[in-house]
Amino acid sequence: MLQNISNFVKVFAILLPLITLANDRIFPLDESLKKEMQGSSYHRGCPVELSDLRLIKVKHHGFDSTTKQGELIVHKNIADEVLTIFDELYDIGYPIKQIIRIDKFKGSDFASIEADNTSAFNCRKATGSGKWSRHSFGKAIDINPIENPYVFRDGRTSHKASYKYINRNIQNPKTPQEKAMLLPNSNTVKIFKKHGWRWGGDWKVKDYQHFDKP
Repeated sequence: MLQNISNFVKVFAILLPLITLANDRIFPLDESLKKEMQGSSYHRGCPVELSDLRLIKVKHHGFDSTTKQGELIVHKNIADEVLTIFDELYDIGYPIKQIIRIDKFKGSDFASIEADNTSAFNCRKATGSGKWSRHSFGKAIDINPIENPYVFRDGRTSHKASYKYINRNIQNPKTPQEKAMLLPNSNTVKIFKKHGWRWGGDWKVKDYQHFDKP
């Protein structure tokens, strides 16, 4: 019995730093943040409670090759998983322009995309649909949206800077922007799929920036 307790204590001592590290990057929404979100990314009628969301802090490689810090708001049930995914993206050197909460853009998905901003929670309807987007549940992430545009059936996209990236036939990417392009064989896409996420690049109407958790 004493030996079992001793073994448990040893295992707990090993795991405790890892648990602490995760908690140091996952936070319930404080009152100040809730107030900032109200009328911006969150409003009456949203299909998720603010108490079910978490603020997470992630590190990433910027387009300038330096390590940067970003913030995402996601559902509490996937917060740990999202941290793991972004740690893996960092380890493979995947570049991300910036990761700023969409409240800084007053909840405007268009403005966030124009800034080539990677974001997660935003209570809104899905593009071209009257249904809630998975972003509204805190279970979707749009990554490098300029380099990975939403492309309408007729081949158009809403953002002028994205037109050069509609053609996905790229060999030997050299610039950070080219390396940010998500393709079927991209390691970034493989990482998300490994964790059970869907990629919008697999859809008939392409949404290359989009990943969501069913």
